Amino acid sequence: MKEYATDKIRNVALVGHQGAGKTTLVEALLYNTGAISRLGRVEEKSTVSDWDEDEKERGLSLSTSLIPVEFEDHKINILDAPGMTDFQGEIKNAIRVADSVVIVVDAVAGVEVGTELALEYAQVYQQPIIVTINKMDRENADFQRALESLRHSFPAYKFIPVMIPIGAEASFSGVVNLVTMKAYFGTGKDRSDLPAEMQAEADAARTMLIEAAAEADDALIEKYFSEGTLSNEEIRDGMRKAARDPYLKTVPVFVTSGGKNIGTVPLTEAMLVYVSPPSERRVQVVNPAGEKHYMNAPQSDDGELAAYVFKTVNDRFVGTLNYFRIFSGSLRSDGRYFNSTRNVEERFNSMMTLRGKEQMPLSVLHVGDIGVVAKLNETKTGDTFCGRANPFEILRPEFPEPLYAIAVNPKTQADSAKMGTMLTSLAQADPTLRWRQDADVKQTIVEGMGEAHVNLAISRAGKLGVGMETVMPKVPYKETITRQGSDFYRHKKQSGGAGQFAEVHLRLEPNPGGGFAYATQIVGGSISQSFLPSIEKGIHSVLGEGVIAGYPIVDVKAVVFDGKEHPVDSKDIAFQIAGREAFKKVFEESGAVLMEPIMDVQITVPESVMGDVMGDLNTRRGRVQGMDTEGAKGTVTAQVPYSEMMRYGNVLRSITGARGIFTMKFSHYEQVPSQLAQTIIAAHKAEVAAT
Repeated sequence: MKEYATDKIRNVALVGHQGAGKTTLVEALLYNTGAISRLGRVEEKSTVSDWDEDEKERGLSLSTSLIPVEFEDHKINILDAPGMTDFQGEIKNAIRVADSVVIVVDAVAGVEVGTELALEYAQVYQQPIIVTINKMDRENADFQRALESLRHSFPAYKFIPVMIPIGAEASFSGVVNLVTMKAYFGTGKDRSDLPAEMQAEADAARTMLIEAAAEADDALIEKYFSEGTLSNEEIRDGMRKAARDPYLKTVPVFVTSGGKNIGTVPLTEAMLVYVSPPSERRVQVVNPAGEKHYMNAPQSDDGELAAYVFKTVNDRFVGTLNYFRIFSGSLRSDGRYFNSTRNVEERFNSMMTLRGKEQMPLSVLHVGDIGVVAKLNETKTGDTFCGRANPFEILRPEFPEPLYAIAVNPKTQADSAKMGTMLTSLAQADPTLRWRQDADVKQTIVEGMGEAHVNLAISRAGKLGVGMETVMPKVPYKETITRQGSDFYRHKKQSGGAGQFAEVHLRLEPNPGGGFAYATQIVGGSISQSFLPSIEKGIHSVLGEGVIAGYPIVDVKAVVFDGKEHPVDSKDIAFQIAGREAFKKVFEESGAVLMEPIMDVQITVPESVMGDVMGDLNTRRGRVQGMDTEGAKGTVTAQVPYSEMMRYGNVLRSITGARGIFTMKFSHYEQVPSQLAQTIIAAHKAEVAAT
């Protein structure tokens, strides 16, 4: 692939709900531009974008693919992002580094949760938006209905058709260009006169297009008011300006069928006309002092280097691949560049662009371009390359909290030695994936945005040589007391060998929010000072394993107020045992209870299923904190026990037909209702008895 100057580059994030046809649409664009000689199909596992084995197995996109398309002496870097909400990190990073967002909408389903997510992220990063209503050849496809669903769901935006369909469902054969008022049949290369029966519909839609173009420019709106119309060139100029300005919220709408390859050439042309060149993109950076500012635009090859790593892939054959976008300056193969995030210098030995899995070597990448470099030693997703003399970092996206967790165990001893390193590598490559050792439940926990997201990480680890088995994570309950209690325990051992003796009188008091505290109130030297630390050590041996159900103990104050010792038989180990057993005894007598984590949950669903969601929350012991409605969507905020939310994503998907999303984060701990606590305690005792 040849080098392209900045003004000949376009960077587009192709996003939308799962199943809207993004990957198939990319196949059509590649075919039309001569990059491939045969259209691949998702069902046949032969598409350029979905080249990963996991994607072929599942029949859906799981990560963002870089697909450069060469068209009319331009290079369009298409970032084909997955539509499944489990992969929000991939979607967000693709939008972050693009210069415009093309949202693909299913002509049958209209707006779906993936549509909403894509538009929300585009708004966060102030990105211009183009929409294509795709799959117009499907049964029940309806362009106007899909368009109205966009207008109803996002009333702040003006969705303006530039193309309207000729026919629908099986009779969909082409599009009408409302600028030229010509019919474009098939891919859009064959152009002819407008069908007479579409004249009235096209005239009405063209009037709306002219008004939108005029609103983007003062001179154009003056002419429109005085003459009542604009020339074709003025319409193009006005819509180009409107589409490139995210603050105007004007969205050009196209219509396509990726599978039938209809209307795809006009969409490709739109990626040149309506997408801003990279030189117009401003990027926010933060300096070592924490001050944020925007880099001056436009940037050039001669400007200071600013390159952002938005994706990292661990490939078992190639090694690590880092995908990056250059916002300023240029990069050359075999050059050495400073990673300001890691404070290291890296050598770019093999720089390339990718088309799916096809590698195309490059000697230089100009400002605005997107490329890939292999085998960097330290660089991870979210890192910045810049000049060493003036270090800064390009501002990273903020990612949501994990929603789904599993516990993992290594399959073999060899896997055990490598598991931590592998999980760290996967989490550094994917900002929405996390892992931790949970000391409270004694499990290794992997967390992500959903079941598919976490399972994919485990699958990739296996293919990279680290096998893991998954189990349901335990709920991190905690144990505490609700009232003051006191008692004593005497430890006495006289049979065989040296004797042991210790007697400890202990009082336990609730210590809300204060963790564990230890104090002594010994009067008259009934216990020597040297044995007091031994008692504390014995108590500490219980705190991690609990007393009633095997969970850590919190918020308890232990006070040793009396005791006895023997001049010969009292020793360190005796007081450790007495302290431990006294603590257990008094703990159970002091209103011992289980505490459970409570989560702050926000659920956004179609208003039509709000009642079902609320009813389900009630069965989960949820306490609704508030409700809000905007358009056709309702949002519920609630506090729900973590134990009830562990697989909530699957339930919400079922209730809402995959149109609901939720977020959750830890709030606080609360006492488990006694009936549930008894079940948990009984299960623990049965488990102990079985071992």
